Amino acid sequence: MLNPAERSALQRALEIAAQPGLPYGPNPRVGCVLLDREGTILAEGHHRGAGTPHAEADALNHARNHALNSTDASTAPTLHGATAVVTLEPCTHTGRTGPCAQALLAAGVGRVVVAHRDPNPVAAGGVELLRDAGIDVELDIPADLAAAADALNRGWGHGLRHARPLVTMKLALTLDGRAAAADGSSRWITGEAAREEVHGLRTTCDTILVGTGTARADSPSLTARRPDGSLHPRQPVRAVMGTGAFPPLPTPDGAGEAILLPTRDPSAALEDLFARGLRHVLLEGGPTLAAAFLRAGLVDELIVHLAPTLLGAGRSATGDLGISTLIERLDLELLDSTPLTSPDGRTDLRLTLRPRAA
Repeated sequence: MLNPAERSALQRALEIAAQPGLPYGPNPRVGCVLLDREGTILAEGHHRGAGTPHAEADALNHARNHALNSTDASTAPTLHGATAVVTLEPCTHTGRTGPCAQALLAAGVGRVVVAHRDPNPVAAGGVELLRDAGIDVELDIPADLAAAADALNRGWGHGLRHARPLVTMKLALTLDGRAAAADGSSRWITGEAAREEVHGLRTTCDTILVGTGTARADSPSLTARRPDGSLHPRQPVRAVMGTGAFPPLPTPDGAGEAILLPTRDPSAALEDLFARGLRHVLLEGGPTLAAAFLRAGLVDELIVHLAPTLLGAGRSATGDLGISTLIERLDLELLDSTPLTSPDGRTDLRLTLRPRAA
């Protein structure tokens, strides 16, 4: 069990691991907080991307620098018997950096709190290594913090298990399933609160993916913006998939890299993105692209913003799924439903769903 200081330190480690502006890449986001024997924070650290010190090494470096710069050696902080609180199991792998489990041992820590075991077989084993060396390792983590640690690297973990990016499909539609009116207009089906949430969702993904039809019709910027129009620090890669012609995407200052995936095959597109180190894809349009991924069974979750609006006619949110009879329907499991109320009083419903296993 965690004591109050350790729980607070884990919350802080999760915060620094999730801070905006960190680079994309096929590496987990990890935070570490070092505590002295009294539960006072000695140092913090986090991983900043491939080739940079891991979170534990970063925190140890900060702690050592603090000790070196202390004017009174007798009161300088010591790592002997300290507690390391980490969001992910310390690694045992030597790559561009050394193994974190060994670094903690060498520093003389007495206890390590681990929020999430490492699913990567190449790097896992830190818990066993530390315990074999006599270090107290705590894995009994409160459910809310364990869930937060798991969510921190959903795309990375999914990539390890499936060798492809996690795919989230975002849909905004009316109560009768329309994504646009008969004349093609779609701004705005949902209210301000839903649209702001979408931009927050974009900051958590590596890539926004649209089809050439959407790129041609809407000329979207595919950026993550604040309500005032300024860009968030962390911008996704902007990808367009398809073989049709389309004008170049608008490129405001600070926008993410724009890439073209010249294929209509969802599997080929995901293979390309995975090879680029991208681990979480947000599908944003249009209906042909949505249908292609659904037919291929490559949608892992759906975020649907449902507006209390009727159009009666217009563009469907998805294209033909190849379903001709009710028994062939694609059933979804509802994970969450949350009302989103805008300043003007308009309330949309956000549904989080995933396809049911066959």
